[in-house]
Amino acid sequence: MRDIDGRTIITGLIGSPVEHTYSPLIQNTFAENLGVNAVYIPLGVKESLPDALKGAFAFGFAGMNVTVPYKQAVIPLLSGIDPVSERIGAVNTLVKDEEGYRGYNTDSTGFIRAMDKAGIDVRGRDCIILGAGGASRAVYDALHCSGADHVYVLNRSLDRARENFGQCSDVTLLSVRDYRSLPSGQYICIQCTPVGLYPDNDRTVIEDEAFYDLIEAGFDLVYRPARTEFMKRLERQGKKACNGLDMLLFQAAESFELFTGTKVTEEAMEAAEKALSKVL
Repeated sequence: MRDIDGRTIITGLIGSPVEHTYSPLIQNTFAENLGVNAVYIPLGVKESLPDALKGAFAFGFAGMNVTVPYKQAVIPLLSGIDPVSERIGAVNTLVKDEEGYRGYNTDSTGFIRAMDKAGIDVRGRDCIILGAGGASRAVYDALHCSGADHVYVLNRSLDRARENFGQCSDVTLLSVRDYRSLPSGQYICIQCTPVGLYPDNDRTVIEDEAFYDLIEAGFDLVYRPARTEFMKRLERQGKKACNGLDMLLFQAAESFELFTGTKVTEEAMEAAEKALSKVL
């Protein structure tokens, strides 16, 4: 067990709920593998988010990750945010500065790195995003920055989709039930909803096999189970399918680097992935 002393870098995750998060396992594995004197803990915020930030600042927390429902609500309480967070309209990482905490978003770059690892190039390609929640904004930012030509966002509620994507000129919004109106072609599809998440393993947003004929390769941001029903439908057609584990690890690594100033090595990434494999 690592020693914890007065020089230990303290970080954590704020959100509600946080009881089932894997972030402490990942971040503490990074610290142990890299020999960094740091500890990461879950911080459930049940009442006052402003008070939680003031308390963390008073105790000298070096930084925190942010999860639902605070990724947007925390922004007015920060000393500033980075350009990626401005584009997405949400933060997932806070780093202490002289005035409080500055916000960053590592989800977009984490997804870009996951696409690179999978060998999927979206430059000049048409893409589909299933879902219009917070994760979809980060995925859209990644696709846009990576040179995707056009993005079709399919969501149950068009009002919600308009809230998040109404100002994006390279996006077409469709109701999920209108998927048959997609132009014929081969798409890169990213599944950004919780549908298919354990224990609800057997569900997909769209059940029609004809929809999967349109997809060349797909990502499911769900990583438990490791092979979702969305992925299985693609694999049955010989298509490439990836889950969200690499995105989870890459965004966590970038957060760790912001917290500690220490680069996460390939060996540390492998150690964290091995630790996750024991609990997923």
